[in-house]
Amino acid sequence: MSRLKLGVVGAGAWGRNHVRTVATLPDAELTAVCDRDPKVRERVARQYPVTHVTGELVDLLARVDAVIVAAPATTHAQLALQCIAAGKPCLVEKPFALSVRDAEAVARSSAERKVPVAAGHLLVFHPAVERLRALVRQGELGKIFYLYGLRVNLGQVRADENALWSFGPHDVSMALYLLDDQPIRVAAQGRSYLQPGVEDVVFLTMEFASGVLAHVQLSWLDPHKERKLTVVGAKKMVVFDDMEPREKLRIYDKGVDRPPEYGSYGESLAIREGDIFIPKIPNIEPLAAELGHFVRVARDGEAPRADVTDGVRVVRVLEAATRSLAAGGTPVSL
Repeated sequence: MSRLKLGVVGAGAWGRNHVRTVATLPDAELTAVCDRDPKVRERVARQYPVTHVTGELVDLLARVDAVIVAAPATTHAQLALQCIAAGKPCLVEKPFALSVRDAEAVARSSAERKVPVAAGHLLVFHPAVERLRALVRQGELGKIFYLYGLRVNLGQVRADENALWSFGPHDVSMALYLLDDQPIRVAAQGRSYLQPGVEDVVFLTMEFASGVLAHVQLSWLDPHKERKLTVVGAKKMVVFDDMEPREKLRIYDKGVDRPPEYGSYGESLAIREGDIFIPKIPNIEPLAAELGHFVRVARDGEAPRADVTDGVRVVRVLEAATRSLAAGGTPVSL
């Protein structure tokens, strides 16, 4: 079977990682890269001399079988629509779009033209998150009470999107993937310290109909670099720490037990301290797993793990959170 001809649109800060990874895929070839910046094109042409480098999307679309959209977030929806119109399956980086209206337009076009579109929700391909989801679905943790995430660092400050839209898609998509549910209410508070109107720190809370509460702290203005998620269940608790080089998942056999019979209220709850289990997680780069999956979607018709529906759901949460931000943290129902 011939290798899939892949094109990458946008080879900047994150897009360059897509370019690098596509170049290593066994079932695809890096056929073309499109970027409007001449300096970026010069760099790509120097690093990948056999790859066609262009500044025009139409040129790229004429040469490839499928497309990865990793250009600035403001262009995602329009670029996806152009790929669909050309009949090219595409993977759209996060955020999938910057409004529910745009995200739904991409979803409609994908359905009408029967062109597969994948949402770039990278963490659903993380081996530790896959293992955590299996634990949740198998009931190993018991009833899920709540979860909270921390995604902070002193890093790239953006002008075209705030911390919610830059970091939030990761944690929102991960929460929806783990819980297999959508929030019914969203609240967010944040502050703009470096640039007017661009929140550097956001505290996001999602409520689910099941009673689960999910809270996330997002910031690019923080002394620490942390990528952590804690899930608290009735039986066990789990911490996913993506900054750990090897021990990314820790399962705590801890909880609070309520005996079937007790004499007083004070005897009704008992703290249980059990073992800590650190499972072996495969050392697989999530981006390589995501792009390998996308090749199968584009070439073999495999259903996207994160499809247009997932893209719309995450954008819906982020848009509701944006309205809550503007209202000073007032909860917004979905």
